[in-house]
Amino acid sequence: MEVDTATSVTQAPAKHPLPELEIYCYLLVLIFLIDQKKHNEAKACSSASIARLKNLNRRTVDVLASRLYSYYSLSYELTGDLAEIRGSLLALHRIATLRHDELGQETLLNLLLRNYLHYNLYDQAEKLRSKAPRFEAHSNQQFCRYLFYLGKIRTIQLEYTDAKESLLQAARKAPAAALAFRVQCNKWAVIVRLLLGEIPERTVFMQKGMESALRPYFELTNAVRIGDLELFKSVADKFSSTFSTDRTHNLIVRLRHNVIRTGLRNISISYSRISLADVAKKLRLDSANPVADAESIVAKAIRDGAIDATLDRANGWMVSKETGDIYSTNEPQLAFNSRIAFCLNMHNEAVRALRFPPNSHKEKESAEKRRERQQQEQELAKHIAEEDDDEF
Repeated sequence: MEVDTATSVTQAPAKHPLPELEIYCYLLVLIFLIDQKKHNEAKACSSASIARLKNLNRRTVDVLASRLYSYYSLSYELTGDLAEIRGSLLALHRIATLRHDELGQETLLNLLLRNYLHYNLYDQAEKLRSKAPRFEAHSNQQFCRYLFYLGKIRTIQLEYTDAKESLLQAARKAPAAALAFRVQCNKWAVIVRLLLGEIPERTVFMQKGMESALRPYFELTNAVRIGDLELFKSVADKFSSTFSTDRTHNLIVRLRHNVIRTGLRNISISYSRISLADVAKKLRLDSANPVADAESIVAKAIRDGAIDATLDRANGWMVSKETGDIYSTNEPQLAFNSRIAFCLNMHNEAVRALRFPPNSHKEKESAEKRRERQQQEQELAKHIAEEDDDEF
């Protein structure tokens, strides 16, 4: 039997891989390069993957694309070139908005906020946040990041009440496995509560896995609670490197006024009358003219309502008034109002988180209309039957 070797064999054309498979391979390679500390190779790989991703408009790629955006930003952050991709991230956010890629919008908004906050561009971050589409929280992780960045922006803008709510909500909603993220949220929340004049509970610093990380902030809280300016300075100097790494050093500088006010409040409770020189000595003011500084501090505290006292400038005394019944003041009302507001806010969030079956209200309306129509038909048929009986 002879075989014809001249016959050409027709080969099937090579199939191109699916876009989802291609993006997934890019993602695996990028994660591998980052794990191997090959940051420059990871940077090149992420740039190539983003260039390929811009040409794809498939909803099945959205989830992979959101992860790819995160590692794209991480690769540039590890090489210290985060500012280079700011324009690219803005372009990607615009593309995601036009394509109605909601998960991509949330991810890219968080990456842009992180980019701005990395370079302390808080005003630009707030402008972007206010102009961007409303955050719908399709991903719990992205929503937690958004709340954390929003809390940092509000803290720098001196809006401590809103910052406290955002940071505490981010810490509560964060997954249990995200320990480092929850530590950062608690660090900023502690500073914000101290700036508000509150003293965090000891249980905040004793959470599992956070004791060592929150130790500097525990000692700082203790110094603020006592009102000891000397102890506050020693703690700030002792953990200055930690505070600089956490980017909370500027906030801790703001706490000096709170420490002085706390110490002054303790003095006003302990003494019915005390000279300004003794006030300056107890507050450990180290200025050139401590008596004059003590006088201005006492006057400002009296004006702001921090202490209930009077200033005798002629004799150089601070005269404290007798402590009355606290229930005759507005403090219980304010505390009760804050608790009610917290409960109402939690109730509103729970209602917003409810999930209903699609078109459930339409089905209910159609059933009611069907019942009314059937009732009207029965009444009409009965009326016609009665008329027929009368004619008969």
